[in-house]
Amino acid sequence: MSKNCHMIHQWFNGMKKFTFPFDKKEIPENGIYILFEKSEFAHSTNRIVRIGTHTGNNQLRSRLFQHFLNENKDRSIFRKNIGRTLLNKDKDSFLEQWEIDLTTKNAKDLHSNSVDFIKQKETEKRVTKYIQNNFSFVVFQVDDKNKRLETESKIISTVSLCEECKPSENWLGNFSPKEKIRKSGLWLVNELWKTPLSDEDMIELKQILKIK
Repeated sequence: MSKNCHMIHQWFNGMKKFTFPFDKKEIPENGIYILFEKSEFAHSTNRIVRIGTHTGNNQLRSRLFQHFLNENKDRSIFRKNIGRTLLNKDKDSFLEQWEIDLTTKNAKDLHSNSVDFIKQKETEKRVTKYIQNNFSFVVFQVDDKNKRLETESKIISTVSLCEECKPSENWLGNFSPKEKIRKSGLWLVNELWKTPLSDEDMIELKQILKIK
């Protein structure tokens, strides 16, 4: 068992948890979020299933809005992965259309006749319902962008490298078409199995979290 992974699970689970709907005024403008999912447990508490942040300045609230409320899978890789998994679990052929990135006007024009937008809207609503009903999160403030990205990466690696942080048999992510999601037990494909939190990092993180 990873001692540091056990410790961050205790720390994060001891913080104020947010569920939908949440008051954006209680969310810092810059920081990192830690997601938990119903019925997922590790280290005798709720299992961390995603760690995320933002690159733009003062965009943490916006990032969470994109995940929980904005029904546009091309603005949230988290939403896209939830949709992929729901469709793959159902063996739904719409998965191929779900993969198409419609961010630009050119892309929308190009695929306007090949995408079932009614089905896409239905899938977006299904993704929203799943996320809002099954996920809770904690947040902590980190103003410096480089520090945010470094800390996010190390937390992701700490959890993904931990042998105890395994998903349950019924975890939705087991049906993901993305091998890294199935293998890691996290709704992530980047920053997995890299450099974990060191003991020095843990001391610094404890100070950031203001844990006594």
